[in-house]
Amino acid sequence: MEPTRLRSRLIPGVRQRETADVTIHRECPQATVSDTFEHIKRLVRAGSVRISEHGYDELVADDIRFRDIVEGIRDGTVVEDCPDYPKGPCVLVLQGDRNGNPIHVLWGIPKGHSEPAVVVTAYRPAPEQWQDGFMRRRG
Repeated sequence: MEPTRLRSRLIPGVRQRETADVTIHRECPQATVSDTFEHIKRLVRAGSVRISEHGYDELVADDIRFRDIVEGIRDGTVVEDCPDYPKGPCVLVLQGDRNGNPIHVLWGIPKGHSEPAVVVTAYRPAPEQWQDGFMRRRG
């Protein structure tokens, strides 16, 4: 599968750090415990967060508030974990919005860096593509 190259945007009100581009593939192994996710949660608590342009566009398209993503990470559940991804560790997390509706958020950390946490993309998962409470892809 061809990777998707993403640029990041500054987020008003969040401490900004220099970041590299993050490139993702959509195939990662399923996991339940993730050092990457724990590190990303620490970065979010510290305010070291960026959002990719693609992520920003997806938030707007799916009417997802950035605040819901940041606040919902503490209760998130790892769906897929890619700690050794060539462009930097990333993790797909099932989170909820302010109304309790499911959201998938792909978080990453640029390769060669320990921060920031990057919202690569976020979307409302389609029930016909997911099973087991949006934790496993169908097919």
